Amino acid sequence: MKRTVEKIGGTSIADTETVVSNVLIGNRHGRELYNRVFVVSAYSGMTDLLLEHKKSGSPGVFSLFAGAGNKWAWTEALSSVAIAMQARNAEIFDIQADRDTADNFILERIEESRNCLIDLHRLCAYGQFRLDENLATVREVLSSIGEAHSAFNTALLLRQKGVAATCVDLTGWRDGRALTLEERMSEALDGIDISEELPIVTGYASCPEGLVRQYGRGYTEVTFARLAALLGADEAIIHKEFHLSSADPNLVGQDKVRKIGSTNYDVADQLSNMGMEAVHPKAAQTLRQSGIPLRVKNTFDPLDEGTVISASYAPEAPRADIVTGMKGIFALEVFDQDMVGEKGYDAAVLDALTRHAIRIVSKCSNANTITHYVDGSRKSLKRATADIESTLKGAQVAVSRVAIVSVIGADIDVPGITARALGALHEAGVSLAGLQQVSRKTDIQAVIAEGDFELAICALHKALIEEDFCASLQERRLQPAA
Repeated sequence: MKRTVEKIGGTSIADTETVVSNVLIGNRHGRELYNRVFVVSAYSGMTDLLLEHKKSGSPGVFSLFAGAGNKWAWTEALSSVAIAMQARNAEIFDIQADRDTADNFILERIEESRNCLIDLHRLCAYGQFRLDENLATVREVLSSIGEAHSAFNTALLLRQKGVAATCVDLTGWRDGRALTLEERMSEALDGIDISEELPIVTGYASCPEGLVRQYGRGYTEVTFARLAALLGADEAIIHKEFHLSSADPNLVGQDKVRKIGSTNYDVADQLSNMGMEAVHPKAAQTLRQSGIPLRVKNTFDPLDEGTVISASYAPEAPRADIVTGMKGIFALEVFDQDMVGEKGYDAAVLDALTRHAIRIVSKCSNANTITHYVDGSRKSLKRATADIESTLKGAQVAVSRVAIVSVIGADIDVPGITARALGALHEAGVSLAGLQQVSRKTDIQAVIAEGDFELAICALHKALIEEDFCASLQERRLQPAA
């Protein structure tokens, strides 16, 4: 049987009945249930409560612990997490004994975390110990609780249904050893025969470099990819709450989007750069280098084969696959009349952006202007601007809020596609602040006003995908001359 490593996202795992019926068990029987390894995210919303809300930034336990306000507000927030997790347990388990087992597991984990953080607070009351030097570790500890909760529950529920499921806890709880990620995975899976057991693995894994510190909230996909590489999986599968489609159906309409079906890791990289959650770029890198294809499936459409991402895929004919983009980014423009001819002029700009953890989405330049389109907070941009102006005395730095829309495909080398895209934006009344297409022919990026974002997505999707501009052009080119 084919051996797969599969990852279930937070929204999917939160819909317990559906994920059991469509993914974990479905129509499988006996040995068909095995030769699969599942890596699970925390239930939707739990990591927001433990850290901070991913979109709104509203504080969770970590933010309150790290903040300068009421130094004990975090304990109340942690108690609220415990209540939310017990409520989730009550929804999942209809047998009281199983519910008690799930409650006891997570309450023990939460109370031990609480005691650990109280001890840290007391220790840092002494001048020789600094709280800020330990915050990265606190973030790791709190993150691990969410995945421990969902993995334990999922394994317990499957055992209740007669599946030989095993919770594989990679969080390093009560383990003081500094094992590498691969060492921790190998040890945890040692003795498990995946042809007869179904491992349910925590999406968080403890390692010296810290997964959250390195990869932010995308750490579960990194765990998933590294595990697939370690086991030499035939295929890696991500179960999401949507198909990988030609655009956001909420913007252009469910009846107008198309499932991608097949694409390559180059496209996956472009999507990650635009903030579209297909797969974390480091996870994609691991899978690509290991020669493992990635399948993205819709949890709620189990009969559909999903979209396969592989290193070798090339379309039969060039075409646009996806129209997506990013709102809420900034154009950081550095103008200096004396820039022309100066080698390495932008090194100071790059240093400032790196120092303040500002991610570069795209960039362009001419003789005396360099513009970086970046993803970061206004506070960090203000600091970076001050650093740039202090280093480059003749520079004038301007920051403005913009959006980027991008047309992406494995091969979009279609004659006239850029002109068609420009025409579609013009017809929709969208003004351009910038446009670029690199020689590799995988994407076209248009910089626009943030208020025109939705309009631009719809216009480009209609012109290039719904009207099938690329396919119709190919047909015209193949028709014999009159």
